[in-house]
Amino acid sequence: MNIIRQPIPWYRQAAQVLPRHIGLKSIGIPLFIAVFFGAYFYVLKYPAYPVTVMPVTWLDGLIGFAPGALPLYASLWVYVSLPPAFLADRRELLVYGRAMASTCLIALLIFYFWPTTVPPADIDWALYPGVAFLKNLDASGNAFPSLHVATAVFSGLWLHRLLRRFGSPMWVRLCNGLWCAGIIYATLATRQHVAVDMWAGLFLGGLAARLSMLDRRHLLI
Repeated sequence: MNIIRQPIPWYRQAAQVLPRHIGLKSIGIPLFIAVFFGAYFYVLKYPAYPVTVMPVTWLDGLIGFAPGALPLYASLWVYVSLPPAFLADRRELLVYGRAMASTCLIALLIFYFWPTTVPPADIDWALYPGVAFLKNLDASGNAFPSLHVATAVFSGLWLHRLLRRFGSPMWVRLCNGLWCAGIIYATLATRQHVAVDMWAGLFLGGLAARLSMLDRRHLLI
């Protein structure tokens, strides 16, 4: 008698890969974030040259200041942790980590040799303590390209790939896209970046994700 095997639901497939290489994931992800922040704030404080103020475009005028977008902005640090958590193959996990590190390194080099900032906004930050805390922490520097956008796009494309691999329904992949778009919107709505920074981040993150997903024979990152 032939036994018909039912396909494993996508969410069970995702849950099954979470424990894979748990040591590497649980140590590697927080360590990567810690090293990144150390380098990021060093470059922010000690750039090589005077800081350039980035220009404002029509898109910046179209998107108004929205302090309620702060949780979306902060959610990036959850979002970027999802793709490596759902990777089951050790080699693919290392490729992902190397590509993400390369993306961050390119941006940090640009920040160091061409430091940039967003123009001051005519806003009383004391009225918005959450955003004011972010401004004091990040100082609205290291603007171009937006690494917030670059890492969101990079993570979003990889997460889309993994969700398709698991056979997730379209609505799940749509939610992923909306989350990524929300983070990108939040970079402008919190006035942490201007549109020029965003476009550069989109290019950097998209290119890095594309190259890292190529067949191993053509792997460039």
